[in-house]
Amino acid sequence: MMILIAVLIAVTYLMIQSFLGDLYSRNLTDHPKLELIWTIIPAIILLFIAFPSLHLLYVMDEVIEPSVSIKAIGNQWY
Repeated sequence: MMILIAVLIAVTYLMIQSFLGDLYSRNLTDHPKLELIWTIIPAIILLFIAFPSLHLLYVMDEVIEPSVSIKAIGNQWY
């Protein structure tokens, strides 16, 4: 959640600065290298977030020796 808030604040700030500021450049919107960089960097950040989450998901799924077993039987009534 903290990452989401930080990204949201940064994007909002940059949008306001680009529309209201005097630093707006026409080359900023038509620069292929810059577009490639701001596409790859968020993808890398998402990978750094996803891999530990997936690892934790698979680690939590392993059950070596359960201490209690429950057998549940369900019937349909139609």
